[in-house]
Amino acid sequence: MGKNQWVSPHKNGWSVKSEGSKRASHVLPTQGEAIGVARSKAINEKSDVIIKNRENRIRDRDSYGNDPCPPKDNRH
Repeated sequence: MGKNQWVSPHKNGWSVKSEGSKRASHVLPTQGEAIGVARSKAINEKSDVIIKNRENRIRDRDSYGNDPCPPKDNRH
């Protein structure tokens, strides 16, 4: 399983950062674009996407890994 991808507010838009990294791998103007990039990376690495809101609080989380006990998520 790869590193989780975090989508967070950034002074120039929204950042995508791998868990444990100090620097963002991407900075994009909209949250939607950042989520798309993070989702692609998470699917390739079989990891999770954690999305923060403007107040820097976690608002959503999606798993693309091999979860032995997957949640019953009906939103997506």
